[in-house]
Amino acid sequence: MKALHDLLDLMATLRDPERGCPWDLKQDFHSIAPYTLEEAYEVADAIHRQAPEDLRDELGDLLFQVVFHAQMAREQGLFDFEDVARGIHDKMVRRHPHVFGGEADSDGGPPSWEAMKEAERRDRGEGARQSVLDGVPVTLPGLTRAGKMTRRAARVHFDWPSADGVIAKVREELEELEEARASGSRAAVEDEYGDLLFACANLGRHLGVDPERALRGANAKFERRFRRMEEQLAAEQVDLADSDMATKEAAWVRAKQAEKGGTDHG
Repeated sequence: MKALHDLLDLMATLRDPERGCPWDLKQDFHSIAPYTLEEAYEVADAIHRQAPEDLRDELGDLLFQVVFHAQMAREQGLFDFEDVARGIHDKMVRRHPHVFGGEADSDGGPPSWEAMKEAERRDRGEGARQSVLDGVPVTLPGLTRAGKMTRRAARVHFDWPSADGVIAKVREELEELEEARASGSRAAVEDEYGDLLFACANLGRHLGVDPERALRGANAKFERRFRRMEEQLAAEQVDLADSDMATKEAAWVRAKQAEKGGTDHG
């Protein structure tokens, strides 16, 4: 635990009014929040790349963000790092009674996670939520938030019985996007495009696919193939920007085939 205490002391020094760092001193919860999100994404990226040394470093950066927020809260008399650690410890014990002792569901499994969260809200005097969508953070990435909201709606049976209905909805939204394009209204195009993305996120839930993870995979695939295409054209002394679309398309197909061992599945 010495390393953790050293980190807490370091953070207190950085925020010391007399000898601290000017940049750290002028930060607040709002200004630091974007960095916290960035560090969380970098943790996910290290996991995706299967880079354990990078993961260790990125987890350290994310921990520093937690320490930073806790130090600012301590200065305001709100809470400190110990309160944060004790709070998450006690919460996990409460939510795992099947592990740490307590009541389990009739099938012997863990009680409903959502039911326990609702009980905790009542204990805090918050009362029942007015909507099943209450508590879905607006700061989540758009696709993630869309998937989470459709999962919430599905709890009250506002859902298609199978993926077939969602696929039909995706086709419907695509047709409406085409109509919006024909109308010449940029606002309508943006609105219908958003509906299409939302329907695709819902389809991912029905297919058991996380939309953010799937899109990250597609991004990585595009990047690999594009870079390979650039390398191929450079080796042929062909300028990518000045070449015609037929040349680019042929190089793109070769890049896909090389990645897939000579087969093309899209």
